[in-house]
Amino acid sequence: MGSISDLTRPKAFITGITGQDGSYMAELLLAKGYEVHGTVRRSSLSNRGRIAHLCDRQDCFEKTFFLHHADLEDVTTLRRLLFKIEPQEIYHFAGQTHVGLSFEIPESTCEVVAMGTLRLLEILRDMPQKPKFFNPASSEVFGQPAASPQDENTPFLPVNPYGIAKSFSAHMVRFYRNAFNLFASNAIVYNHESPRRGEHFVSLKICRTVAEIKMGLQTHLSLGNLDSQRDWGDARDYVRAFWLIMQQDKPDDYVIATGKLHSVKDMVKEAFGVVGLDWEKYVRQDPRFFRPVEPYSLVGNPAKAKEKLGWEPQISFSAMIGDMVTHELKRLEKTAGK
Repeated sequence: MGSISDLTRPKAFITGITGQDGSYMAELLLAKGYEVHGTVRRSSLSNRGRIAHLCDRQDCFEKTFFLHHADLEDVTTLRRLLFKIEPQEIYHFAGQTHVGLSFEIPESTCEVVAMGTLRLLEILRDMPQKPKFFNPASSEVFGQPAASPQDENTPFLPVNPYGIAKSFSAHMVRFYRNAFNLFASNAIVYNHESPRRGEHFVSLKICRTVAEIKMGLQTHLSLGNLDSQRDWGDARDYVRAFWLIMQQDKPDDYVIATGKLHSVKDMVKEAFGVVGLDWEKYVRQDPRFFRPVEPYSLVGNPAKAKEKLGWEPQISFSAMIGDMVTHELKRLEKTAGK
């Protein structure tokens, strides 16, 4: 039998733990004394870079930090794991998260993002001790909003398959919260970046290519619409908000955003500024990178999160981009030194 601290240690279950948000969430929860369980797809066996440091920690791996093979399509395995682990909190990050890619694979995007969330909610509905459930929706659910900034009452008008799938999952979370009295909350999350951002996202593409140009490994950076604007925040700030949402007495939905707009060009200027280069000498626009449908400028109003959660972003846009470029430079220097 474990010690009293082991018996009272809260348990969390994270889907998509190898991703940007999942890995930062695992770190935060472990630091707060949780026992953390995460799902890993078998196809992700070689894609554990974001959690490798946790797997190497002898003080927590297989003690308070556990990995389990599971896919969102495999309901039997998910059910077995959740009934066995009996977590108090579930953080659901697994799924296809790339907007541009969703135009190419709309069916699989909806299968994983929409139906994957529904399958989890159905399992929770049957559990004797129902855990709290966190679902990250996306600002893409707003698509072409009539009002700016957007808040929790802004209607959903998605304009791409990813936004449509996220809209479905957010509505399902609300439905299960109201119909079955589940503690199920949505965060309508705006773009958030970090050194752990996926390679298909424009933020990492910019920061990585800038580092490669500085190191003499690339000659130029090809991008689509430089005037496209987003509300960009830092993932490390955002996972704090996710945890705070789960600590509330009642479930609810919250916009998690900075409330500030920046363009792709702003990001480019910041990134090249880190390495002391003139961005205009290296950037080329390529029509291949323009989206079939560009959403309007999406900027969130985080007033409710500030009031109810006591949350505010702490890492600035400039500091975030600087951190990402510096991380890429160090990675390249380490690779070159091998």
